[in-house]
Amino acid sequence: MAPEFEQKALARYLEEHNLKQTKQREAVLEVFLSTQGHITSEELHRRVREQHPGVGYTTVYRTMKLLCEAGLASERSFDDGALRYEIFHEHHDHLVCTRCGKIVEFECSMIEGAQDQIADRYGFRLLRHRHELYGLCPNCQAE
Repeated sequence: MAPEFEQKALARYLEEHNLKQTKQREAVLEVFLSTQGHITSEELHRRVREQHPGVGYTTVYRTMKLLCEAGLASERSFDDGALRYEIFHEHHDHLVCTRCGKIVEFECSMIEGAQDQIADRYGFRLLRHRHELYGLCPNCQAE
């Protein structure tokens, strides 16, 4: 079972938009919430089908769109063009390995402060940002 808070949030969103709560959507939510890091819809579909063989790819894809709209998931697209999802949580930035695709999340108050200072200098009011650093992870550097 998916955690109660997320179940209620999804149920509330579906009700507000006159959409049905289905066992398949619950299954996608449950498997998604058990993942670590970033996952493509293809990988999520594979994992969902391990437990619920009748769930189709389109159901997974559409459910993930709903989870994003409901504020439970975030879409991310890195240089490889693959769309990935992550559980929505506080802001963080990413280190991305251009060889193996490893993604590391990090937070840095110094970077956040510098971004605020730069925005102030140019008269911008920041609404959001994405900070991604691309390079080679330690394993790929060793190869």
